[in-house]
Amino acid sequence: MVYPFLTLSDGTEIVHSELLEQGRVRVYVEKPDEKDCFHNAVCYLPDYRWESINGFSDDEIQKYQKVIESTAHLIIEFAQYGGFDHAANL
Repeated sequence: MVYPFLTLSDGTEIVHSELLEQGRVRVYVEKPDEKDCFHNAVCYLPDYRWESINGFSDDEIQKYQKVIESTAHLIIEFAQYGGFDHAANL
């Protein structure tokens, strides 16, 4: 299952998985691109291990790293409860 988390002003979507084995969470970053259709990457929490980076520059990944680091505590908590809507009891 994948849960929406954040949409940035440039159209980048950040979504996350449910809590996985060993307390890990898969965070998926996707941004529309006119030339390539979409750029995307996967970051695993809590160790911030990036995989499957397609189309993003190193600078962009560093920007997303900062966003994810500053919200990781929320992502991990929401992953435990089935996304924001369930964690917020909506």
